Amino acid sequence: MKLEGIHHVTAITGDAVGNVDFYARVLGLRMVKKTVNFDAPDVYHLYYGDELGHPGSAMTFFEFPGAPRGRAGAGMVHRVAWRVRDEAALDFWAVRLEGQGVSAQRGEGTLRFADPEGLALELVVTGVPDEPLAAAAPDVPEEHALLGFDGVRAFSARPGASRPLFEEWLRFTPAGDDAWDVIGDARRSRYSFDAAPAARGRPGGGTVHHVAWACPDADHEAWRERALEAGAHVTPVIDREYFKSIYFREPSGVLFEIATQSPGFTVDEPAETLGQELRLPKQHEHLRERLERTLTPLRNPRPDR
Repeated sequence: MKLEGIHHVTAITGDAVGNVDFYARVLGLRMVKKTVNFDAPDVYHLYYGDELGHPGSAMTFFEFPGAPRGRAGAGMVHRVAWRVRDEAALDFWAVRLEGQGVSAQRGEGTLRFADPEGLALELVVTGVPDEPLAAAAPDVPEEHALLGFDGVRAFSARPGASRPLFEEWLRFTPAGDDAWDVIGDARRSRYSFDAAPAARGRPGGGTVHHVAWACPDADHEAWRERALEAGAHVTPVIDREYFKSIYFREPSGVLFEIATQSPGFTVDEPAETLGQELRLPKQHEHLRERLERTLTPLRNPRPDR
């Protein structure tokens, strides 16, 4: 069995309107689903990605209106990286971000910046052979689009404690000091640790809630068994409508999810209109009238796609 790299990354926002503007308009991702948190239906769960939100492209956010900024600490992902095609794409993004008032730092093959709530982001030029997972934003040239996740970086106070789970059970491949490649048949991602800061982490706007790894549907139950055998405290399989999931914390404290690759975001609305209307899990459909009245009104920047 192999994990197929990152499935999605889920973070927290206190400002859904600003979040949509940044990820869908500025970064050119497509908002592929406007739904609610399955476990707390009074708040949004927003999904962005390529044109269909394929695994490997989906950045998602729980909105807790007015949530103060958080701070990443030990046991938390602190940076999310996407791939771009080449240095010319980094040139484009440096100019575009500057024009939006976003400070960015250029490095060799990288461009680092933060979203409006302080979540650290990075664009990376890599030579991996994975299929590009791009959205078709009208003002982002195709050759400069974000192409799916490259990886995430987390803070750990004891990275060695995670090594047995990663290498013996989850089959991560060592890729240098405190870094691992997660290599599937079609996609790959990198997971890296940095030394944890002295200050304790504080969940809030601009922090990552969890990182999800993709697996073929047929292997999902087997991955749950492997995690249990490794000593992880694993949830039962949970049906999230767009994929099925299990959750557990790796020894450094980061919340992991393993998610199936199907059925995907077109299971409840056509591809042409993804992200335009509020979609509710079946168990929360009876709340629609109240939720449509109380949730923050959101406009998809690309309603014609």
